[in-house]
Amino acid sequence: MADPHRGTSQRGFASMDQDKQRAIAAKGGRAAHASGNAHEFSPAEARLAGRKGGQAISRDRQHMAAIGREGGHARHAGMRQQQQQPADEPLAERSPRQQG
Repeated sequence: MADPHRGTSQRGFASMDQDKQRAIAAKGGRAAHASGNAHEFSPAEARLAGRKGGQAISRDRQHMAAIGREGGHARHAGMRQQQQQPADEPLAERSPRQQG
């Protein structure tokens, strides 16, 4: 198996194994909560933040048009693929070789 640290420095957070990273991150999270610096969204706060982000992105008409265009292309491609497939035949009309 290849060494996950190959080609990287042996210093820093990213070079540590995942368990050690998780332990250090957990200590940081507990310290942030204890000092009052951590923030957790309430459901109402999260709803308001989502609404604000949605309003901001929907003002970008080019972005919204691109999203709609992509959806239309995907739907059209799916419909085209569906039309190109042969219609299902009843099992009685198929040869034994086709039924499997």
